[in-house]
Amino acid sequence: MSEPPEVAFSERTRLRREVWLVLALSLGASAVYSVVALVANLTAPGKLSQQVATLNSSVTPRSLLDLTYQLLGIAFALVPVVLALHFLSSSPDGVPGPLRVGLSRIGLCRRGPGSLGHDLAWGVGLAAAIGLPGLGLVYLARALGINATIVPSALNDHWWTLPVLVLSAFENALLEEVVVVGFLVTRLRGLGWSSRAAVAASAVLRGSYHLYQGFGAFLANAVMGVIFGTYFLRKRTVLPLVIAHGIMDSVAFVGYALLKNRLNLP
Repeated sequence: MSEPPEVAFSERTRLRREVWLVLALSLGASAVYSVVALVANLTAPGKLSQQVATLNSSVTPRSLLDLTYQLLGIAFALVPVVLALHFLSSSPDGVPGPLRVGLSRIGLCRRGPGSLGHDLAWGVGLAAAIGLPGLGLVYLARALGINATIVPSALNDHWWTLPVLVLSAFENALLEEVVVVGFLVTRLRGLGWSSRAAVAASAVLRGSYHLYQGFGAFLANAVMGVIFGTYFLRKRTVLPLVIAHGIMDSVAFVGYALLKNRLNLP
């Protein structure tokens, strides 16, 4: 027996509100700021390729205080992940359940014997398959003048710099893959969107909050979004995506920090 129209409408309304709340508190807001930043760069003197997009920067030269700021930034950035898992853990009538329900729903936990090794293998494979072509596309875009110069790390040199960069990489991975893939695609499918439309929306959002880096970053990340969204719909797990994303960002952040002085990078 089907649900009364008012019940179905109530559930659709709840799902829409959840999507707007999570995105407004996280990557949806980032997308809006990114568009504004792109407009600012395009209207600034000089070419877009002469603008600089810095991903990790120090707040203060005082080592321990800067470390505190970095760790707080990472911790608070993960709050929308918990909120998304909270919503995913709720029953169809909106009653909250344990977070493990949300974790299981998007495959962010161990799913059986051998699953971790399988996820690691897929994560490493995806990182290799996407990372190098994506990096090449971004640098090509910069050469064409449609992308800013990206500085993956501007943290001061401290004993904690490299570990914090790795933490930042996996914070980005958790936030983006849980919110933009696991949560958003699941909710859009629940609202009746087709698989293709849900993946396309996820991919466009992923590209949009990278627009502050330029059009090349938008395109590279949108393509990555299509691949990751399609993988999630087929495998129903975001864990390999988190692993792949964390590896790619760790290599970019740590590699830049280690080589910037030797190669005289900006």
